[in-house]
Amino acid sequence: MSTKIRLAKYIAHAGICSRKQASRLIDEGVVTVNNRLANHIDHVDEQDTVIVNGQEIEGVADLVYFAYHKPVGIDCKLNIDDPASLIHYLPILTRVYPIGRLDKDSRGLLILTNDGGFCNQLIHPDFHQPKHYLVTVNKSLDDAFCKKMAAGVPVDKHITLPCEVNKIASNQFSIVLKQGLNRQIRKMAHYCGYKVIDLFRAQFSDLVLESLNLPEGQYIRINKADILKAHSEPPAY
Repeated sequence: MSTKIRLAKYIAHAGICSRKQASRLIDEGVVTVNNRLANHIDHVDEQDTVIVNGQEIEGVADLVYFAYHKPVGIDCKLNIDDPASLIHYLPILTRVYPIGRLDKDSRGLLILTNDGGFCNQLIHPDFHQPKHYLVTVNKSLDDAFCKKMAAGVPVDKHITLPCEVNKIASNQFSIVLKQGLNRQIRKMAHYCGYKVIDLFRAQFSDLVLESLNLPEGQYIRINKADILKAHSEPPAY
């Protein structure tokens, strides 16, 4: 019985990138299978020669998961030429990628894995996994702020999805997002007349940073079940 799987899934399971990103690489013509240009209907296994961007895939990797307590100043782009890049702070023996980036000026929980399928499950809009943040802004919050943020505001030609926002101090609020637009919280706050001066991700899906007792700048290996408890259906909202 054949164990061949669809090419994009095979690339993702090898830890190269997410399945969606693998499909883009196939479209870009940088993937070959057995010395010919790949296409989306290819099914492969470890007996096939799959090359991505000139690098041969060695086969399906063991899937690993890490939690990293990201400090301010670390860039989540994996650029080896940038001394501030996250790539210099990752497990050196395992190629892993961040799920849901934090911008350079933000801190808190970052999940790292080579499980492309699981990465897609966490970030795909059909699943809407919640991400919890604690945010400090540059001035006292007015009474309308939380209501306005929670209802949705324009960000990059989108209206943000409804979300949970609660004031926790005069200039601090908590927010739970179920989407991940670029620098979304900062842009939302800016639209409402505020500047974010500290942004901390406290939780991603079911994983709470505080429960890990993980010092800033350190990472630990975790289990997949720590991140996402078993759901038979995507979470409702």
